[in-house]
Amino acid sequence: MKVLIFGGTGAMGTPLVEFLANSGNNVFITSRKARQSSGNIHYITGNAHDFEFVKKLVCEQRFDAIVDFMVYTTKEFKQRADMLLKATDHYLFLSSSRVYADSDSPITENSPRLLDVSKDSEYLQTDEYALAKARQENILFTSTNKNWTIIRPYITYNIERLQLATLEKDIWLRRALEGHKILLPQDVAVHKTTMTYGDDVARAISLLIGNEKAKAEAVHLTSTEPMTWKTVLKIYTDVIETKFGVSPEIWMPETSDVIADAIGNKYQIRYDRMFDRVFDNSKMLELCGKDFAFLSMEIGLRKCLEKFLVSPRWIDVDSTWVARLDRAEKCTHTLKDFETPQQKMKYIGWRYCPTGMTVLKKVVHKLK
Repeated sequence: MKVLIFGGTGAMGTPLVEFLANSGNNVFITSRKARQSSGNIHYITGNAHDFEFVKKLVCEQRFDAIVDFMVYTTKEFKQRADMLLKATDHYLFLSSSRVYADSDSPITENSPRLLDVSKDSEYLQTDEYALAKARQENILFTSTNKNWTIIRPYITYNIERLQLATLEKDIWLRRALEGHKILLPQDVAVHKTTMTYGDDVARAISLLIGNEKAKAEAVHLTSTEPMTWKTVLKIYTDVIETKFGVSPEIWMPETSDVIADAIGNKYQIRYDRMFDRVFDNSKMLELCGKDFAFLSMEIGLRKCLEKFLVSPRWIDVDSTWVARLDRAEKCTHTLKDFETPQQKMKYIGWRYCPTGMTVLKKVVHKLK
């Protein structure tokens, strides 16, 4: 098969490319950075958010399947959905199990979505991730073309991506290794999450590609092994203590306001991390095989963190976030921790004069 992957360089895309290539498929991956093609793996340099780039790509050649990992605005997706459906025999759209509302029972593909049941008018006016994905699902649901499959993974992890509540490892883990406290609010710590190994999600996607029974269906690709965020934290701290001989300090404020104020992700916290996320994946097993097995969440998290700590590679985060978290924790970073003058200035401003920075931000916004 000839398979095109948009955004195929992340926790799910990277192993998916390997699975497909090893099965003899010709795999084409778009990437904003130039990458070296090899064998039946072909990298195409370009920005998949650029409509004209995508249009040229899919009009010049036809693909047996397209797997779309991109994060679009609803306006973006509406512009290209019909074109993508007509460009392939099977279009697989990455949605998310964040689309679901809170549930007292294991979530199935027919469980209520936030978009359909939320009474929060302020929230519904946004195109926040969970709402955007649900609106984009609706575009596919109402399409006359039925050659699509909606895939709904939940939180995926691998060596490069290890989350704690809403914080990526490049925030919580890096702070811990720098001698700061690990932040996990109590109102999130008690809730259950279901984290799934990226390779397992990729393997499931590879089994769905070209599967006629999967067309015009929504399928969430998750394990059924939940644990509380407090338990996830214990796994992480055990690994850190074993590696370095010292257990990091923990900071557990009563509410998630500290994170929401620092990162600006109040809806992700309120309408996801403060829900218990437990899944029924029987539909996936029907399509991918009853013997499909997931890596144990505890074993997988330990294994990935242990491997990462052997040779840490960090992704830069906004120095504004660092400053706000430092201010809340009443600690500081040195300016040597930031590479550019702009990052240094943002840190100084938000750490020591947040009121002035807020006013400055409003002025700059008005001038634009």
